Amino acid sequence: MKFQAPKGTYDILPEEQAYWRHVVARTHHVCQLYGYEQIEVPVFEETALFERGVGDTTDIVEKEMYTFPDRGGDSMTLRPEFTAGICRAYAEHGLHGRPQPMRFYAIGPAFRYERPQAGRFRQFFQIDVEVVGSQDPAIDLEVMLVAWHLYEDMGIRGLSFQVNSTGCPVCRPGYLDRLKSYYADRVDTLCEECRRRLHRNPLRLLDCKNESCQPLIEAAPRILDFLCPECDGHFAELRSYLDALARPYRVNHRLVRGLDYYTKTVFEVWAQGIGAQNAVCGGGRYDGLIEMIGGPSTPAIGFASGIERIILTMKSEGITPPALSGPRVCVAYLGREAKAAAVALTQELRGQNIGTTALWENRSLKAQMKNADRLGTDFTLILGTDEIAAGTVTIRRMADSVQQTVSRTDLVEILNGRKEFPCSS
Repeated sequence: MKFQAPKGTYDILPEEQAYWRHVVARTHHVCQLYGYEQIEVPVFEETALFERGVGDTTDIVEKEMYTFPDRGGDSMTLRPEFTAGICRAYAEHGLHGRPQPMRFYAIGPAFRYERPQAGRFRQFFQIDVEVVGSQDPAIDLEVMLVAWHLYEDMGIRGLSFQVNSTGCPVCRPGYLDRLKSYYADRVDTLCEECRRRLHRNPLRLLDCKNESCQPLIEAAPRILDFLCPECDGHFAELRSYLDALARPYRVNHRLVRGLDYYTKTVFEVWAQGIGAQNAVCGGGRYDGLIEMIGGPSTPAIGFASGIERIILTMKSEGITPPALSGPRVCVAYLGREAKAAAVALTQELRGQNIGTTALWENRSLKAQMKNADRLGTDFTLILGTDEIAAGTVTIRRMADSVQQTVSRTDLVEILNGRKEFPCSS
């Protein structure tokens, strides 16, 4: 039987690792630059956490979660996103007692059962950034700038923000009543999915991609016309900061995001040149979520970005990450006695933090040299009976094929550049 990776999953082969390590390394750099601390939360949680936190009327909970009973009979779910788990950790460990706000970031896999497509998989990897404990619009801006800085640091250009406000429990109910009334008079023209969402999650009607629903969305009531003074002032202050920094943005009345916990600010970062799906990340404020799952009333905001989507964007823009460094040295040997000496030499060099490898297949010297060339090593060290008897090693500089025999006592100094290579031509 020939096995394959499950549908919607993939293998990250060695030739792709440079992209992955680059994205992860730059994420650590940017998040630490802004004062964010890394947090790890479990890959699976109680199902009820996501049902309550993400929302039982969302597509994620209704259609996409990987849910299973554990051996004790409890319902568990592979995390479809990070925010609920981070909020659970915040509440569980009493982090509200520490200096606020708290700034977190996380990197790891998440799982959703959805139709695989470019940049979207059933097991995918996310960068998640959260600030908990502040409702200041300047914090909204900071989180958005972390995302911007992250993509810019990776070489992605043509960035812009899409922003909107989804209101709060004070003003959103009035808007939802008006939105449902608007659509109720036009229900016959809705697609099947929008009809299902109308009474369960009416905000998601604004996010429909069905062509037949687009005219209705364009003419639909806009939530910004229903904001209470607090939400209106919050959104105005955020836009004033974006204006002051001259960051391009567009108020997108259709931007509502797909999760129930969002309040006030929602945003996406778009990049040019990546096809119809311009967004490379999305997020927003969720001031009621921590209280909803049993913690104290705590404002918070965050975003998530799929690493696969970032790498797809980098490739589409011709951005090549730095090459991964391989072993600097390859050891070649001639004969059984020399092989034993080569084993000892490779370990000696590794102990000196010099990356070293060997073919170990009792192949010809020519084959061993070709292997060293394929690996792109800086030097090949050649051991034979003559070298062993004399306490020397032949060192070959691969860039120009110049080689010389040197004392074993000088070898590490030469490889580390503390002694000059003994032959200049």
